[in-house]
Amino acid sequence: MTDSYSVEDPDHDTPLLLDALRDRGVDAAAVVWHRTDDLTGFDALVIRSPWDYPERPDEFAVWLERAAAQTRVYNDPAVIRWNLDKHYLRDLESAGVRVVPTDYCRTAEDVADALMRHGDDSIVVKPAVSAGARDTGLFHADDPAARALGERIVASGGVAMVQPEVAELSAGAEKALYAIAGHFTHAIAKGALLAHGGGLRGGVYVENPVLVEATDAERAFADEVLQAVAGVTGHTVPLYARIDTVDSAEHGLVLLEAELIEPALNLHVASHATDIVADAIVRLLG
Repeated sequence: MTDSYSVEDPDHDTPLLLDALRDRGVDAAAVVWHRTDDLTGFDALVIRSPWDYPERPDEFAVWLERAAAQTRVYNDPAVIRWNLDKHYLRDLESAGVRVVPTDYCRTAEDVADALMRHGDDSIVVKPAVSAGARDTGLFHADDPAARALGERIVASGGVAMVQPEVAELSAGAEKALYAIAGHFTHAIAKGALLAHGGGLRGGVYVENPVLVEATDAERAFADEVLQAVAGVTGHTVPLYARIDTVDSAEHGLVLLEAELIEPALNLHVASHATDIVADAIVRLLG
C-alpha cells in the first residue's frame, strides 16, 4: 500500500481486505512500501497499491528485491518487474494475444514518424512505464500537443507509446475483468477517462466503477491472457490480475492492459470478491 491515493479516488480495498483477513485469524497490517525497510516479521507481503512507483521506478525495483529477500511476495517479484514496463504487451502479442497496434518511440524522431503515419486521425500517447493515466493524452495525431507529450516522455528517458484511438474505448466500453488465483471473480466498467485534446475528463483521475457482466468470450479471452502471462514469464498464474479489454469493431476483442502490480479490485462494488481474495491469501499462508 502507499499513501498516494487522492481524495477524489480513495483506497476502497485495503480496509475491506484487512477486516476479512483478521476475521480469518490472520494478523494483517497495511504498510507503505517506501517507508518500510524491515519486512522479516511478515510471513507474506501482498503488493496492492504502490501507485507512485512510476515516479521512483529505480527505488521501487531496489525495494522489491529487498522485500523478496525478507519474505514471500505476491505477485511474484519477477512477474511484477516484467509487468512494470508496457513493453510486456509485445511479449503477449508474440504469444498470440490480440492487442491495440502500438509504436514504441525512443526518440523525438520516432515520435514524429509514428504520429505522421496516423495523419490527422485520433491517437493516444502515453509512457511505457505509468499508472493512473499519468502523462497520457488523447489527441489528433497532427496536434502539436501530441508531439510535445511524446517528446517530453522520451526526453525524460522514457519510451512513448503511440496507439490509434479505439472509438469504443473513448465511448466508455472498456471492461476490466478480475481474476483471483486464476479464476474469474467479477468485471467492472469505469467509463472513459481521457478528454480529447489532452488531459483527463473533469481534470482529475476519478474512476466510476460499475459492476457489469462479462460474456463467455470475454472470460475466455481473460483466461487466454493469463495463460500467456504464465507462458511468457515462466511463473504460475498470479494471485491477482486485472485484464482490461475492449471489443472493437476495427480490432476485435483486444487486451488494453494486464495489470499484475497494483489494480484496484473495487471490492466496495463487488463485495463477494472480498472473501475470495482473503481466502486465496490464507491458502498461500498455508
